[in-house]
Order: sequence, then C-alpha cells, then structure tokens
Amino acid sequence: MIIGVPWWVLMMILFIFLSGYMAYRAIRAERRLEEQFIEREGRVFIDRMEKERETKHQKEYSR
Repeated sequence: MIIGVPWWVLMMILFIFLSGYMAYRAIRAERRLEEQFIEREGRVFIDRMEKERETKHQKEYSR
C-alpha cells in the first residue's frame, strides 16, 4: 500500500484517467473525419456550381 491506499484503488484511478485520454483521442479523430467529409462534400458542391456556371456561360455566347 502506498500512503495507506490499496493498490487496486490506485489502478482504478489510473484506468479512469486512461479512459478519459482514450475518449479524448476518439473524439478528436472523429472530428477530423467529419471535417474531411464536409470538405469533400463541399468540393463536390462547388464543382457542380462551377459546371453549371460554365454551361450557362456557353449558352449565353452560343445565342
């Protein structure tokens, strides 16, 4: 026993901190994945808008 505390109590405290750290890492990784998805979908939307702009531009000049 360290300072009158059983070893298993210290292990539980250690596991609580470890669990918190792992949860923090998981949240951070999920946030990164979410940002990548949003950027990818935003790029698709912007590409579609640019293509529509080009077709409108071509239709105006073909008249």
